Amino acid sequence: MDSAEHMHLIYIILAAALATFLTRIGGYVMITQMKRIPPRMKAALNAVPAAVLSTLVAPAFISGGWDVAAAMLVALAVGLRFSSLWMLLVGWLVVMAIRHVVI
Repeated sequence: MDSAEHMHLIYIILAAALATFLTRIGGYVMITQMKRIPPRMKAALNAVPAAVLSTLVAPAFISGGWDVAAAMLVALAVGLRFSSLWMLLVGWLVVMAIRHVVI
């Protein structure tokens, strides 16, 4: 990689960092200036954790193989009844058991 490509890559990284910073600080400034959060915005903000979680989980569920999908389904069932620690532990145990015994 020559120095021109190297500088171009640095500029892209800096621009992405600036865009990320501005969107995060912009949201914070906007929310702090409001006296009351409108109901639609509150509903949108309440939907963010589910959206982020599905963006992280969906690719692994679809392309991770049947062992990962089975472990995620079992972890979901455990997570509905017990704490997150148990959910993670059981999901990990299921995928490890499948990989060592079946595959």
